Formats: sequence, structure tokens, C-alpha cells
Amino acid sequence: MFNRTEKLSDYIKLYPMVSTFLLINIAVYLVGLVPSIGNWIFAKGAAINFLIAQGEYWRVVTAIFIHGGFMHVLSNMFWLYVFGPELERIAGKARFFTIYMLAGILGNVFTYIWQPLNYASVGASGAIFGILGAFLALVYYTRKIFPQLKQMIVPLVVISVIITFLQPNVNVIAHIIGLLTGLLFGLINFHPKNIRRWQQKRRNEP
Repeated sequence: MFNRTEKLSDYIKLYPMVSTFLLINIAVYLVGLVPSIGNWIFAKGAAINFLIAQGEYWRVVTAIFIHGGFMHVLSNMFWLYVFGPELERIAGKARFFTIYMLAGILGNVFTYIWQPLNYASVGASGAIFGILGAFLALVYYTRKIFPQLKQMIVPLVVISVIITFLQPNVNVIAHIIGLLTGLLFGLINFHPKNIRRWQQKRRNEP
């Protein structure tokens, strides 16, 4: 399920939303390697709470696509590359887009609400945790017919949450809110009857 063996051209064709998010994040990181541009991107796009309080609300969106270094972007994009395709295949492009963006935005919104005004954060981690949360919902609905998914996803989520609280410089709020957002969205939308109806509809499309 999570073993990616597609050629690049096939990957892009099969998973257009995942590919788009990968491209945007990587492109922003590469452009940001130019010192003057990188400083400008962070200054204008990071989720800096006191600037959000002054009305720069776009930051809760733009910060999702900015990363603080090579390992930061590599880690998040690896998770997106491996786990995103199966969710996009199951949920479809629009629902995958909604999960990813909603989890990332709400993670930043709740960070703004709960953290002090001098707090700043960047990264797609909230959106990535939204993907994991959506898979938890799928685990719930398929626990009897597909126990292998539970065996893969639950330990992964548990370990990821533990690491969230142990690692320094991690936006814990964004991770947890992203996870809960994906889980709630999945519980509402991912009943097996809905998934079968979506798949049937896609098969009938020209």
C-alpha cells in the first residue's frame, strides 16, 4: 500500500494533488536558498503570531509551504510522498486537498490562539498529521475487514505523537490539531459506503 514503485511520470498522473504539494514545497525551499529571497519568504510568509494579530491572516496558509531547513522539508515531503498517494486514491483530489489544507490551516490557527504573540512557526507538519489522522479514521472503519492497516498506522501515529513531545522546536499544537482535524474529517466522510460510491462515480466518469 505504501511502497511507492511508480515511475515519476505515472506518479504525477495518478496523484496530481500530492505531486502539486510536493512541487510547491520543494520549489519554495529551493528558491529560499537564495539568502535575500529566503529571508523575504520567511518575513512575509511565516506564521508569526504578532503579525497575524495585526491582520496578516494569510500567514496561517503560507506558513504551510515554508520550511526551516533541509531536514525539515525532507522529512515532511518524505511523509507526503509515501502516505499521500493512497489517501488521494481513496478520497479523491478534492477531499485530499481539503484534508491537507484544513489540517495545516487549523494547526496554525490554534497555534495563534494558544501560543504567545512572539511565537513563530513554519512547515507542513500539521498538514502531514492531517493525513495520518485521516488514515486513523480509515483504520476505524476497516478494523475488521483490513486489520493490516491498523497494524501499520496505529504504531506509526503513536510513535509520531511521542516524538512530537520529545523533540525540541516542534509545533506540538499544529501536530495535534492537524491529527484531530484529519481524524474528524475522515470519520465524517470515510464510511465505506461513501468510499464505494466515490469509486463507482470515478469509474463511470469518461
